[in-house]
Amino acid sequence: MSEHPFAPYVRTLGRGKRARRSLTREEAADAMAMILRGEAEPAQVGAFLMLLRVKEETTEELAGFLDACRPVCREHLAALPAVDVDWPSYAGKKKHHPWYLLAARLLADNGLRILMHGGPAHTPNRRYSDDMLAELGLALPASVAEAGEQLDSDGLTYLDLGHFCPALPELLMMRFQLGLRSPINTLARSLNPAAAPLSMQSVFHPAYLELHLGAASACGDRNLLLFKGEGGELEIRPDARTALTGLRHGEPAEGVLSAAMGRQTPPGEVSVAPLQALWRGQADDAYGEAAVIKTVAAVLWGLEKVASLEEGEKAAAALWEARRRDRL
Repeated sequence: MSEHPFAPYVRTLGRGKRARRSLTREEAADAMAMILRGEAEPAQVGAFLMLLRVKEETTEELAGFLDACRPVCREHLAALPAVDVDWPSYAGKKKHHPWYLLAARLLADNGLRILMHGGPAHTPNRRYSDDMLAELGLALPASVAEAGEQLDSDGLTYLDLGHFCPALPELLMMRFQLGLRSPINTLARSLNPAAAPLSMQSVFHPAYLELHLGAASACGDRNLLLFKGEGGELEIRPDARTALTGLRHGEPAEGVLSAAMGRQTPPGEVSVAPLQALWRGQADDAYGEAAVIKTVAAVLWGLEKVASLEEGEKAAAALWEARRRDRL
């Protein structure tokens, strides 16, 4: 019996402490391409992902995974209209309300095209963007064509990962079999499937910032904004200092958003009702309003719509004040 073609990649990662090594970018790309084509056995894929998790993926490995995935994504989204902002949303919310959804709504209402994308609900006790957007009245497109129409008419759309990289949702859901998150969570955030001019990425842990930034640089990305968002979503915490890092025209870019208030106690139950009340002017929520304004400011700065984050906050506050209150 001959050895399975995928076995060398598992062996490379799984040898003893002295013999094992990380994959090269080319090896990582080939391994991921085999997974996407369904050429690796489920046991091999599980072993591969967990060996990477224990070892921790490298910049070269993540870049190789992107080399394999991005052509697939962009082939599936070839007919999608151009978007301005890539908005990955894979973490879900369990502590604070999803104020980032209002930030995306406000930006889209002011001329930006935003592609939000996420995967299946892979972690218990979290609420995910697709369900919450539906509660806010955004129809979830059933196809890429419908998403394109929504971008044209509304400026904001949401696509499930399965629409543009069909093999990845199942890999995300392996969390239930393996009991751990895998490198696929990092990969999904980095896809920028529609090749938007600005890719926004949030991380759970600051240590991942260097990994995301290194892979993006290796892949030739030009404009990227990274920060530790609330709960892992693209939402600035107004009760904490937030450092932003990334790329601008391929060169390093950094900025800081200061805290607007002292540390706040989360409400404990995630809901979209407070978003609707705040948007309509039916309730006051200093935390929520500041989260929206600071998140919008970060995007405006990332797109070079403003010269500084301070200007971005002023511009975001003006947009917020002028919002269409009957929109939600």
